[in-house]
Amino acid sequence: MTDDATTAAAATDTLGYEQARDELIEVVRRLEAGGTTLEESLALWERGEELAKVCRRWLEGARARLDEALARPGKDQQDDAG
Repeated sequence: MTDDATTAAAATDTLGYEQARDELIEVVRRLEAGGTTLEESLALWERGEELAKVCRRWLEGARARLDEALARPGKDQQDDAG
């Protein structure tokens, strides 16, 4: 991996979900609009793939946290039973 690619990957990993989603929307908009060179289109596609992975990791993490919270009996459930 080149230094630029390593830096870009590290920057992508620090993005929050909303930031990654918003940038992904912009990437898709630019690809759909056309008018870019093949090289630019490929770079946009690769960036979009990175951003989609970031979004997926955030969503999977949120799902895991929800599943964990639902799996353990909470204080509210114990209060209702007693």
